[in-house]
Amino acid sequence: MTGKIVKGIAGFYYVYGEDGLIYACRAKGIFRNRNIKPLVGDRVEISVLTTEPPEGSIDRILPRDNTLIRPAVANVDQALVMFAMADPQPNLNLLDRFLVLMERSGLKATLVFNKTDLADERARETYRAVYESAGYPVRFLSARQGEGVRELDGLLDGKTTALAGPSGVGKSSLTNLLMPKANMETGAVSEKIRRGRHTTRHTELFCLRKDTYLMDTPGFSSVFVETMEPEELRDCFPEFGPLEEACRFPGCVHMGEKICGVKRAVEEGNVSRSRYENYRLFYQELKDKRRY
Repeated sequence: MTGKIVKGIAGFYYVYGEDGLIYACRAKGIFRNRNIKPLVGDRVEISVLTTEPPEGSIDRILPRDNTLIRPAVANVDQALVMFAMADPQPNLNLLDRFLVLMERSGLKATLVFNKTDLADERARETYRAVYESAGYPVRFLSARQGEGVRELDGLLDGKTTALAGPSGVGKSSLTNLLMPKANMETGAVSEKIRRGRHTTRHTELFCLRKDTYLMDTPGFSSVFVETMEPEELRDCFPEFGPLEEACRFPGCVHMGEKICGVKRAVEEGNVSRSRYENYRLFYQELKDKRRY
């Protein structure tokens, strides 16, 4: 039987089988011997041991379309990168790190700002201007009031979607609205540090309807692709590409070069200064990691 891994906890992999049952499975020793670890989102072949309760063993992992390293998941079609407009205030450095991760993984990302009931229209337009000009679709919603949820649900149809973002921004609340039977624990935001408690402790895939899955992932306070070379970073900022023809040197990294199309676009207000400054920070981080 074939199925899809929807959760992995304490050595067990829970597989949503083609018969509609969720089987608790162990992976065969051959995977461990070959240092292969099944991932949430993997399509697998299983042997059914019993149906009451549903139990089985994983015989084969089918070829993956893609993988994410953090969180470690497979076969994702798209990502919703979710931040709050307030409580907590969006950390644009962290937001851009998430977007770099999605670009590096080849995933189409839609940026979702939650808690619109806590912010004004000017804040919406500010974030929209920064990220739509960078090439990302931007959606706004209030999970608390149910606004914008139906429109967002339409983006998920027929796809496996990773819901990513820091803690406390409403990812679990949104999952509960889209699929009430998920019954996920939601957490209050700490009054002292204004950041969410980590209420999602493992990656889990929820079947919303036929061929439509939503993957809620643990909240992270930091994330980056450590294996990237500094020179590769510019490819993860899609707004830079069309501007590179105006750079004096091929392979320009948009840092110290005097004649640079990207730097000129920043000065002219055609590229977000916050995005460019984060690019500079990330570039230096990668350069320092390579040095040591």
